[in-house]
Amino acid sequence: MTYILQTERLFLREIQLIDVDDLFEMDSDPEVHQYIDKKPVQSKEEVIETIHFIRKQYQENGIGRWAVIDQSSGECVGWCGLKFFRERLNKQANIYELGYRFKRKHWGKGYASESAKAVVNYGFEVLDLEKIYAITDPENSGSRHVLEKLGFQFVELFKDGDDLLTWYSLAK
Repeated sequence: MTYILQTERLFLREIQLIDVDDLFEMDSDPEVHQYIDKKPVQSKEEVIETIHFIRKQYQENGIGRWAVIDQSSGECVGWCGLKFFRERLNKQANIYELGYRFKRKHWGKGYASESAKAVVNYGFEVLDLEKIYAITDPENSGSRHVLEKLGFQFVELFKDGDDLLTWYSLAK
């Protein structure tokens, strides 16, 4: 298996169909979706569609969310990575946005901070990005804490459809 990044405890690699069970466990959990869209997946077929969508991003944009693997167990504990937005997101286009999501049983272990730090470094050092953005639900204090710990600056609140979201940025 080819890993893109390695941290002290984690490997990051492209998401693959072998991750379907782990991603289903994560994305079918209503608590995981509390601050996202409140629409947990109902079937593994939905997860397979998402995997194909992410893999298409790898082909079209050279980047996408990556599976986060616990080195000690080999378990896919969630995903973390950069997503390229050609279309406008909060009046910005052609931007890279950091995102992460983990199985609830792995919350509080520092995986989000550890993997996100590695992804941000990859964005600045390998992709030579000048700026990385991130969005969260304003009530998701855990996610906001991770971003602020990494040095992201709160920019503003913005509306995306019916959702009010926070907009963060981090310059190189």
